[in-house]
Amino acid sequence: MKIAIIGYSGSGKSTLATQLSHYCSIPKLHMDTLQFQPGWKDSDRDWMREQMDHFLSKNTSWVIDGNYSWCLYERRMEEADQIIFMNFSRWNCLCRAFKRYLKYRNKVRESMAPGCPERFDWEFIRWILWDGRRQTALARYERIRQTFPQKFYELKNQRELTAFQKDLKTSESD
Repeated sequence: MKIAIIGYSGSGKSTLATQLSHYCSIPKLHMDTLQFQPGWKDSDRDWMREQMDHFLSKNTSWVIDGNYSWCLYERRMEEADQIIFMNFSRWNCLCRAFKRYLKYRNKVRESMAPGCPERFDWEFIRWILWDGRRQTALARYERIRQTFPQKFYELKNQRELTAFQKDLKTSESD
């Protein structure tokens, strides 16, 4: 099983990836662990592509959360058996990100690169509410939906996410 989880910041991509990795007993990759170096410095893109290529090549099953359209995006979408689009509202994402901040304040969560403690600043708030939802991102998600309709799953809110998780547990016990 290969699962790509895409969507907006704060929607729960990393949490779902961890759950799916556990449920399906498959390796996971949180792309933020590649994207950032200590102190929230961006990684070298060539290095990141090499790391992604290595992960994709060595694993027959996986779950990957993150967008990063310049990092083997098409390959990830083509190879995935399921593409899960976390399409929560901007306000829901903001609330979830703030709750995450309160939980992990001054700590580095498992799905983040070492040396990058949880933050909730104006730059991140702006990213969640506006910059991360530009037309280019919307167009990219729509293109993926149209290209891979048979394996594209859109989750718009907690109710749909909970139902998805329940279906997953039910199908495991069959």
